[in-house]
Order: sequence, then C-alpha cells, then structure tokens
Amino acid sequence: MTRSLSLTFSNAVLFSSTATVLFILLASLGCGLSSAGAPRPTPAPASTGSVPQFRHVVLVVEENSSYSEVIGNSEMPYLNSLATQYGLATQYFANTHPSIGNYFMLTTGQIVTNDDFFTGRLDVDNIVRELLASGKSWKSYAESRYDPLLYAKWHDPLSYFSDVVDSNTQMQNLTLLSQFSSDLANNVLPNFSFVVPNLLNDGHSGPSQLADSWLQDNIAPLVSNATFQKDGLLIIVFDEAATSDTTHGGGHVAAVIISAKAKQGFQSNTLYQHQSVLRLILQGLGISKLPGDSSTAPEMGEFF
Repeated sequence: MTRSLSLTFSNAVLFSSTATVLFILLASLGCGLSSAGAPRPTPAPASTGSVPQFRHVVLVVEENSSYSEVIGNSEMPYLNSLATQYGLATQYFANTHPSIGNYFMLTTGQIVTNDDFFTGRLDVDNIVRELLASGKSWKSYAESRYDPLLYAKWHDPLSYFSDVVDSNTQMQNLTLLSQFSSDLANNVLPNFSFVVPNLLNDGHSGPSQLADSWLQDNIAPLVSNATFQKDGLLIIVFDEAATSDTTHGGGHVAAVIISAKAKQGFQSNTLYQHQSVLRLILQGLGISKLPGDSSTAPEMGEFF
C-alpha cells in the first residue's frame, strides 16, 4: 500500500483538520498492486536457539516502508535505538502487496485475500482460535477505532475472525488504544496484544517522524514496564515494503524483536516472513498448534 502522496512536514503534528481529511482520503486509495502469485522464498534452515516462554506478547505493525527507509533513518531515532539494543531481522520480507494479505499471514498463516476492502467473515484457523483453545487472553487495541478517516479495518485483522464476530464476549476484546495504556498501567495486559496505530501514526498516511514519535509515546512505557521486563515480548514489524519491491512477494522490511530475554544487539541474517512471527508469538505463549504456513515457517529462536 505505497503512499500516493509525498509531503514535506516542518512540524509532523501540525495538520489542519481540512488538510488531514483530504490527505487521508487520497492516501487510502493508494493501496498498491496485488502480488499473490509471487514465488515464495526457499525455506531457510531452522535457526539455532529456543523460544523462551512469555506471559505477555505485544505485536505492533507499521506500514509501507522498505527496510532501507527505516533502518539507519535519522528521522526514526527511537525505533532505530530499539533495533540497535535488541534484535533486528536483517533479511525479513513481507509476503504480498497490498496490506491485508500480510496482516492475515501474521494472524492466520495464510494470505487469504489481497482485497483491502474485503468485508467477509473468516472461519479459517487463526491466532485467536488457538489462544482461546489454550486458555490465553487477547485484545486488539486500535487507535481511532470509530473514526472512518483514521481507522482502517484491514489493519485490524482480528476483527474479521468468526471466533470474534460470532461471540459477544470476544467482541469486547476489540477495544481502543487508550485501553492499552490503562491495562499496562494496571498490569492487566492480556497474554496477546495486537496494537493498531491509526493511519497517520502507522506510517501509512503520515511521515516517518510521526510514526517514530508515536512509538516513543505509546511503546516506550511498555518497554520500561517492570512486569513486561520480566515476562514480555514486543515485536515491531512493517507490513510491506514499497510497492515497487516485490522480492519474496512483499519486499524487504524491518522487524525488531524486543525483550529482556532476547540477545542484546543481535542481528539475524536468516530469511524470515510474517508466518515466522506468527509462529514466534504462539510458541512464546506455549501454544503448539500453529495455523497455516506458521507450522512450517523457520523458527526465530536464534534471537534468544
């Protein structure tokens, strides 16, 4: 979902209301081209090391930036500080263009569709189903969830699953970003948290400086939280590269693995894709049933 507009921002947070509305409406149309038929990479050998057990795993997905636009970018100092201090996957590739297929790979182990405006209900095996079967808790914390200009459902994949939409109880777990801050402060985060920045703050329709500032404001408190430091894993990954990069389907992107249990300053040269992150999340929570391609994806144990 490549940005269709390129703007220079002297101050990333000063948007007039009129300009913001127009900007997002235009940018949301630039969703990229499908590459569902792109060849899959040759499976990498299983990495050494084993995945430790966590009580809390948090996934944050950023948007539309190639690896070279993120790593080493002086406009993203906070994310680069995390990449330097913790684990960085230097050979990580998205699966497809545009966004939605990557989000479904991260949560079902399948691309499912490349239609960002898909409105169906999904009954395939998925992360929520396996979390519930193992007695684990979850929430999706979406910023601006009820704002049609700032919230993109296709960036919130858990909202499509039959395990969620068919249950009034599970629907309550589709909540707001403000609840994430509250749950963190009160030490009641679920076992799995999917954190969804809005279209301005995830890099889709806003500049990289804004996405980085958002991470520092909303994610730095998690990283420094005493409970998270004992038993937490944070994964920050970009959904896809620039549309022009179709290497391995969705192009070369950055993925950062953050945990007190992770090797410090580690850089991996193993080829990974989104199904490996799904595998890591579930293995880290002690779940052995792995949906779709995550069951055969390279493990990410080398980061620990």
